[in-house]
Amino acid sequence: MSRGPRVWTIPNVISVIRLAGVPLFLWLVLVPEADGWALTVLMLSGISDFLDGYLARKLNQTSRLGEILDPVADRLYILATVVGLAVRDIIPWWLALLLPARDLFLWGLVPFLRTRGYSALPVHFLGKAATANLLYAFPLLLLGDGQGVLALLAKVFGWAFAIWGTGLYWWAGFLYAWQVRKLLADHDRRAPAFDAN
Repeated sequence: MSRGPRVWTIPNVISVIRLAGVPLFLWLVLVPEADGWALTVLMLSGISDFLDGYLARKLNQTSRLGEILDPVADRLYILATVVGLAVRDIIPWWLALLLPARDLFLWGLVPFLRTRGYSALPVHFLGKAATANLLYAFPLLLLGDGQGVLALLAKVFGWAFAIWGTGLYWWAGFLYAWQVRKLLADHDRRAPAFDAN
């Protein structure tokens, strides 16, 4: 599959629309506290996340821009969600700070990667599993901010996904750091750029 400099592919347009949903989601959570609409935006984001990857492969429209937009959108949705939920006192601030701290930790490794010809590390399953858990957790926690049996179940399952996802997120981060350490020990190795998730 070619990964040329194409910009306006169908998957990339979907990713840009998905990114535009980040401030909309945050506004819905914080200003009118329209949780139903906010959950709809999150649901559409999840569908579009699957759709852009599927279409990129199906239509042979993979691109370097698409490889950047997808993980950026994931991280921005996670950041917007944890900020929104923390401001609403649905999750504690320590959790809202713990997740972006892992990304800051990984971004700090990028200059070391560049010394070996990398811009990022290949995605591995653990990173994808962590992101998936977190993207399940936050809508459930938002739904759990209510009354009744459904809200209680959403809260219980939301916290289960949040705890598991946070653990996996940091575990994946330490694995990426270990990869960087191994890479730095191998002075001759060169590789193409990939995006870590």
